[in-house]
Amino acid sequence: MSICEGLVQVLEDQSTSQNYQKVKQVWLEVGPLAAVETEALRFCFDACTRNTLAEGALLHIIELPGSGWCLGCSQSIEVEQRYQACPACGSYQVQVTGGEELRIKELEVE
Repeated sequence: MSICEGLVQVLEDQSTSQNYQKVKQVWLEVGPLAAVETEALRFCFDACTRNTLAEGALLHIIELPGSGWCLGCSQSIEVEQRYQACPACGSYQVQVTGGEELRIKELEVE
């Protein structure tokens, strides 16, 4: 819920500087390591946008892949969760390089 409240606050703050009165659609990028449950986010978005400039806006969630760099075998790998073993060599020395994102990618406004 607090993530959606923060999102609405960003939308309202930007409405004055970007000169818009209504948000019609929001595209949000979410990585698997961002610790965000997307279905809960969708539900909370509807609740948090009531009586705001984003009321009735469509929320599009773009799920990004997680990625990492294995220090053991020097390969770029896909990461689905923290502290997982490298699928190539089995090492647990994996440095996360992507998948922690939670950001607004695009807005459609009036």
